[in-house]
Amino acid sequence: MADSLNVHYLSRKIHSLLGLVPVGFFLCFHLWENSMSRKGQAFFNEHVVEGIATTLNYKLAIELFLAAGILAHGIYGLVIWWQSKNNAVRYAYEANVRYLLQRITALITLAFIIWHVWHTRIAAGLDAGVEADLFGHLQQVYANPLNVVLYMIGITAATFHLADGLWLMGINWGITTHPRAQRISLAACGIVFVVLMFLGFHALWGFNGRFF
Repeated sequence: MADSLNVHYLSRKIHSLLGLVPVGFFLCFHLWENSMSRKGQAFFNEHVVEGIATTLNYKLAIELFLAAGILAHGIYGLVIWWQSKNNAVRYAYEANVRYLLQRITALITLAFIIWHVWHTRIAAGLDAGVEADLFGHLQQVYANPLNVVLYMIGITAATFHLADGLWLMGINWGITTHPRAQRISLAACGIVFVVLMFLGFHALWGFNGRFF
């Protein structure tokens, strides 16, 4: 019994850590680099797409590492979802509602990542023209208003999930144990959510500003 509890405890720790490294760090970096779309097509393709590919000599290995981290975090997150019991409907307290939103945004984010990778990395691998002009490809994707709405939903879900996950990680790792510390942490994570969501929406504006 003790061994089972230890495995569960360790698994939850690793799960929360993977949510921050590499997944959370990569999300922040990815939103920032995509916000460079505001500088135009030539700048984005040359300095963001080609620049990163040139700088990261082990790009494929890094992508596989990120994919493994996302899958591990996502799959164990689904296990937690299956085992958990939500009572947000019966007891609509703030913490319970956020707990439910954390689970819902996890599913949305996982589906969004798969869809986004298909539009970018897989499409680039299948079509050399996409890789040469990723800006133009994404501009075509965002020309469809439905895709813009889906991306806005995905960005909102991913940034909320990360921000709320940071707050939960502070508690789970014993960093914010006092109620006052948790309130301050909640406010800080709220700011993180707003800033990251703004970066994501800013990227959409850069690729196709006519919808904003």
